[in-house]
Amino acid sequence: MGSLAGNLVVATHQLIDRTFRRAVVLLLAHDDHQGAAGVVLNRPTASALPARLRRWAGLAAPPAVLFTGGPVGRDGVIAVGSADSGAVMEGWQPIANGIGVVDLSGDAEAVGTVVRSVRLFVGHAGWNGGQLEQEIASGAWFVVDGHADDALTTAPAGLWRAVLARQGGMFTTVPDDPALN
Repeated sequence: MGSLAGNLVVATHQLIDRTFRRAVVLLLAHDDHQGAAGVVLNRPTASALPARLRRWAGLAAPPAVLFTGGPVGRDGVIAVGSADSGAVMEGWQPIANGIGVVDLSGDAEAVGTVVRSVRLFVGHAGWNGGQLEQEIASGAWFVVDGHADDALTTAPAGLWRAVLARQGGMFTTVPDDPALN
């Protein structure tokens, strides 16, 4: 399997724990041997940006709150942003489709000349080498192409259903089980 970075992994009904139930994860890095890392796109918190990150408020995509990126590294924050495809600057690491990771230690105003908006995630999702591949093979995750709008959606609560619906075919038959909300 080649790198899945830039793709989405979408939880199937096999994943019922609160962390990943109906999760949509943007893979930021993936390697068959080293593992994978990503952020859960549809877990906004009620927490405003903390004082140490308020300089990024002007670039924050609505809703301008912290998102729970996953259970790993909860003491760190990852910024995912959007820019024109092919954008180049220090502190910007493109992933796919104009989406990339922003270095939060940089100058928000300078970054804002290239990056249109950002979303801040506390923690991330992580898998050891081969673990994600095994979970995909067992049917725990659907792997789908990500769209530029997914990472910074203004409607994160509906992202799981929206991503499945746009796939068409069998994906439209995945039940929207209210017991899983």
